Amino acid sequence: MSLATRMDKQKGTGIDFETFTWKIENFSKQNRKKLQSKAFRIQGYKWRIRLYPLMKNVDHFSLYLMVADSLPPYGWSRDAYFKLSLLNQLDGDKSVVKETRQKFNGGYRSWGSFFVNLSVFHDSKQGYLVNDTCIIEARLCVSDLSTVEANNLNAVTPISYAMSGDQARRNSESTQKEDDKETETETSDESETHSWSPCGSSQTEGEVQSLDLTLKDLLDLGSLGKEEAAFVPLLEEACIWHPSLIRSQRKSSRWFKLWAFTSLGQVLHLLKTSKAKDMNEDACNRLHGLWEELVKHSGFQLSWLEPYVESALGMKAHLEKTEEVNKLKDSVVALEIKMKKLRGELEAAEAEFEVTRRALVEAKKGFIELDFNAVLGYAMF
Repeated sequence: MSLATRMDKQKGTGIDFETFTWKIENFSKQNRKKLQSKAFRIQGYKWRIRLYPLMKNVDHFSLYLMVADSLPPYGWSRDAYFKLSLLNQLDGDKSVVKETRQKFNGGYRSWGSFFVNLSVFHDSKQGYLVNDTCIIEARLCVSDLSTVEANNLNAVTPISYAMSGDQARRNSESTQKEDDKETETETSDESETHSWSPCGSSQTEGEVQSLDLTLKDLLDLGSLGKEEAAFVPLLEEACIWHPSLIRSQRKSSRWFKLWAFTSLGQVLHLLKTSKAKDMNEDACNRLHGLWEELVKHSGFQLSWLEPYVESALGMKAHLEKTEEVNKLKDSVVALEIKMKKLRGELEAAEAEFEVTRRALVEAKKGFIELDFNAVLGYAMF
């Protein structure tokens, strides 16, 4: 695996990115159940890219950006704007890029996303895996959070997913060894805590820890109806970016989990497939009802989705305002046409008036007006 870094600047934004490129050769011969890059340093912090473990029950290719520094479970926060890219080696325009701004801390040490289906990835004609080689790129811009923000963020960090003091110490020792021996094979980071990471767990075989749960572990996806099955890709991606969705339901009953995720899927599907013009009163009422029940009863932390729902619900008023504005625009256009027509008629009348006036002046020359009411009479002498 070859590695490279470079400096870059986001055009038009003034954001300085530092780019790390991870070229994985002989991909089919790698241990794809725990495939990760060596730790790399960007803007003073250590990072690592991890590939979602490719196992029998996984049908998609996903990537994660992870904090690789040796850090305690609490008391630190890191705000990063980053882009993860799966480069297309045949057509650069088809490269898959996922970008986001996320807050890393003791409870959320990694963030990732779905990129392509495995069938697409393994097809060399698609350009993502060519000559058994794939190329992954990470572009980062990091800024520290203020103390207040950091404290607020740590206050909501789930304690059950943070490292213990012994784990932090062991992780620190492990990371120190990596710094001393850069050329050695990467050591395991089993003690790290991630937002959601199904890689390198220390549980016994057959045991699934809550940190490693996926949507497939929580729900019997095969039992879902056709409509509900359409929600699954949206839910899987939402769970990758927001692992608290899975953690909040790990102890819920089977039927409650089904209701909660199905309801969330309905909201995501509606937002994903609806156009602004579709948000009439009926659609807004349906979305409002779904959202209200989801927020009150699901137990999900949905602040990340709330702005999009509020925007969608605001579409009805916006559509009404748009309709009013369009009607006024049509009236203005109609009146402009009428005014133009009347101006033409006025110009024609003025021209006709001038011609008639001149004819009148000519006709009056040598003309004596008579009183037609006077008696004609006659003379006797």
